[in-house]
Amino acid sequence: MLSVIVRSALTKYRGSWLPIQAAVRAMSSSGGPTPPYTTLAISHPTESVTHVELHRPEKRNAMNKAFWREMVECFNEIAEDPDCRVVVVSGAGKTFTAGIDLMDMASDVLQPQGDDVARISWNIRKTIARYQETFSVIEKCPKPVVVAVHGACVGGGVDLITACDIRLCTQDAWFQVKEVDIGLAADVGTLQRLPKVIGSRSLVNELALTARKLYADEAKSSGLVSRVFADKEALMAGALEMAGEIAGRSPVAVQGTKINLIYSRDHSVAEGLDYMATWNMSMLQTQDVMKSAQASMEKQSPKTIAFSKL
Repeated sequence: MLSVIVRSALTKYRGSWLPIQAAVRAMSSSGGPTPPYTTLAISHPTESVTHVELHRPEKRNAMNKAFWREMVECFNEIAEDPDCRVVVVSGAGKTFTAGIDLMDMASDVLQPQGDDVARISWNIRKTIARYQETFSVIEKCPKPVVVAVHGACVGGGVDLITACDIRLCTQDAWFQVKEVDIGLAADVGTLQRLPKVIGSRSLVNELALTARKLYADEAKSSGLVSRVFADKEALMAGALEMAGEIAGRSPVAVQGTKINLIYSRDHSVAEGLDYMATWNMSMLQTQDVMKSAQASMEKQSPKTIAFSKL
């Protein structure tokens, strides 16, 4: 079965063929986190694709203080990296993430600083805003982000994946908006983004208010994920194949598409159309349009075109 997956998922980019099996091996982070990070492993499995792996497998990739800071640093760097066109996010070990590391984060949450209620509240607000940026930075990154979920995706994990552009998972994956079980309302993105990801407001309310688990089949039928794979190996091969397809297109077109999709999600149709017209009055002047049109007329794949870096 694996040989079929490998043969069918060969990725061609700029004339060079790389077996997906070898690329998936390159995504493995057996060496541990990538310095200077202590919770993330960064690799480049194929040209123009950056792999960001949550890497605290011994803690089920629980999100400690370092993680919240390092994700911002990592994605700010990726956003400015002209060699990166697509990002794949996954988790090391047996699960995607167990969510917030309560033991490590307790001091920020349970022991806020301040001389009175006003000052304590002000400091708590700053802390929450800083944590929100950990996932908002994914959405702000102009490079499309494909997230590959296996096993559990709990609490902060749902905040993370709803900020990504494409969500894939394994058959054994499950999702849980856990916050009400620990006495708080989710405050770093789930309540704001999940209703725009899943079409059913009733289902969103049910998940957020009961903290029940959402399994892979229901996640797909509800629109939380777009594809379900048999196991993690097939998942990573599928994620890398999809990333390769995106990376083979014009970065001007791809990044402009992501930015305008997010803008249109949060604005009226009329506002979205106006923003799009303003956007493309300059972006249509790229050489990528003529290169892509010529390749299409010659019945060639966009992946054969040498697009300039962006």
